[in-house]
Amino acid sequence: MKKLGIILLALALAVGFTAANADFGMAKDKVQEKAKKKKYKKFGADERAKAWKNKKWKTSKKRITWRMTGPWGAGLLFYDFMIHFADSVRAASGGRLNIKVFPAGAIVPPMETFEAVSKGVVDIGHSWPGYWKGKNEAFVAFSSVPFGLDNEGYNIWYYERGGQEMLNELYGRFGMVAFFCGNAGQELGLFSNKKASKMEDFKGMKVRTVGWYMDILNRLGASVTPLPGSEIYLGLERGIIDACEFSSPAVDLPMGFHEVTKYVIEPGAHQPSCQFDIFINKKKWDALPEDLKAIVSICAKETQLWSNAWIENLNITAIKEMGKKVEYVVMEDEALNEFAKTTYEYLEELKAKNPDVKKVLDSQDKFKEDFAPWREMRGRLVPWPYKTYTSGSQKSVGTHLQ
Repeated sequence: MKKLGIILLALALAVGFTAANADFGMAKDKVQEKAKKKKYKKFGADERAKAWKNKKWKTSKKRITWRMTGPWGAGLLFYDFMIHFADSVRAASGGRLNIKVFPAGAIVPPMETFEAVSKGVVDIGHSWPGYWKGKNEAFVAFSSVPFGLDNEGYNIWYYERGGQEMLNELYGRFGMVAFFCGNAGQELGLFSNKKASKMEDFKGMKVRTVGWYMDILNRLGASVTPLPGSEIYLGLERGIIDACEFSSPAVDLPMGFHEVTKYVIEPGAHQPSCQFDIFINKKKWDALPEDLKAIVSICAKETQLWSNAWIENLNITAIKEMGKKVEYVVMEDEALNEFAKTTYEYLEELKAKNPDVKKVLDSQDKFKEDFAPWREMRGRLVPWPYKTYTSGSQKSVGTHLQ
């Protein structure tokens, strides 16, 4: 009897298990059937994919040589941006488009690059667009804006929010076609012989800078002069200026400013991102075969990606080296808030005077506004080292520096 009971129990369990499996199989089939019927609506579209879907590409046989220059000497890292771009174009085109790069002064003086390309003396130029402020104030908005776009922001705005079209419209008035081509990230603050963390510390300070930052610092009580890069070191050494800004740590290191100053005042809120471009004579661009036009565009974007990664990695060593001779000083939040307030007032006045500035800055501000919720949601997950997280020391960093 005992054995019979065990056998019956086993049979009951087997039947139950089989039935359960059958029910599960039926449920699974229903889920899969529903999944087949459900239609997933595609979210987002690659505009280039649509434009190129049925495009018939032909490999041009013509071999073309362009001359390229910019405001950079061969020893400056921005010169490497030009070399990298030209090398990429030559490789991608199999040598059909050969861009010969010349340092500043080899063909025309540094600040005459714009006119040289516009008039066809040179085929293609490279620059920090803010240098062309005298042509139109709006060029500055494509280079760096105090409390403006960072590298990520510039990329999103330029490639996906109409920035590229605005840049080309502006250069188009001068007979040129342009592309973003290089980003050096956030700049260092001020190399200074005066320690400054409060806004009153900047009053009367003699500072070297350029662009909109020059006008803003003057409003805050500083005395600003736009010395050329080659004259900054001597200016600091001889006391002609108290402080200066130039570029990112990796670019500043070989300039030697840390050898003749005591402090670096952070952050570089005047340039959250240092953006560069290339500009091509329109007649030369129009004569370029379609496949080579695509190669130029793609290589400009590749240089944009590479340059930022390259510079940011170099910055790691640069700040360590400079830190051996200077003290890094962080501005107080109240000083940064006052700086931001003055910047806002200044930019609003510029927008009222210049419709091009208004158009570009309004577009950038709209992007910042739209992107803000996602930036805030993800903002707490900054990639600090694990030791920084576990110790809680990241909480001591001011909100302006997150």
